[in-house]
Amino acid sequence: MNKPNPLCLALSLLMGAGVASAADSPRPDLNRQFLSPALDAGQWVERFENEGREIYHQREDIVRVAGIEPGMTVADVGAGSGLFEPLFAREVGPEGGVIAVDIAPKFLELISSRMKEQGLANVSTVLCTERSVELPAESVDFVFICDTYHHFAHPEESLGSIHSALKPGGVLMLVEFKRIPGVSSDWTFNHVRAGQEVFSKEIEAAGFEPFETHDFLQQNYIVKFRKVAKP
Repeated sequence: MNKPNPLCLALSLLMGAGVASAADSPRPDLNRQFLSPALDAGQWVERFENEGREIYHQREDIVRVAGIEPGMTVADVGAGSGLFEPLFAREVGPEGGVIAVDIAPKFLELISSRMKEQGLANVSTVLCTERSVELPAESVDFVFICDTYHHFAHPEESLGSIHSALKPGGVLMLVEFKRIPGVSSDWTFNHVRAGQEVFSKEIEAAGFEPFETHDFLQQNYIVKFRKVAKP
């Protein structure tokens, strides 16, 4: 069920991190289209969920390497159209839970409707801000960020809120576009602000350590991080 927050304003494929002071963001307009009341969520389903998109085509393998277990609570940060929600719901089972986190109310409305149609009672939604995932401290076991981290307008603050929300030893799994000169597309270079090394360093600085990588994707990389004490 949707959990509105009066302080909150989405992404996931998309999420960000403080609309209160967009001017201090390095990319203040990055998520504007997702915050618009006129957002057509259905249009994004067509973009996110088609066989031409690597993430959609490889979704089962991505969930497999996540290693999610029954009873876990999983937060999909930047859930977008809710592509991964039914898959996560299957893995955690009736004793677990899936939280679709996004900054776009329209995406969350879409996810709630789709999950209701599919009878998935273990999926809920949370409206976040561009600075915080708006989850209680030590409330989730696993955070999933797929093609969304580059939409974090305030990564340090967003990562801090994720670190707080994860239980001790909890896992953050990052799936992001490869940004490699001579290999990646012009779109990637214009849209994604940095590559794997930069993003990994930012996450490590927020109190995480990498422990597992997977390279079966062509356009994306996968790194899993474990929550440790902040530096």
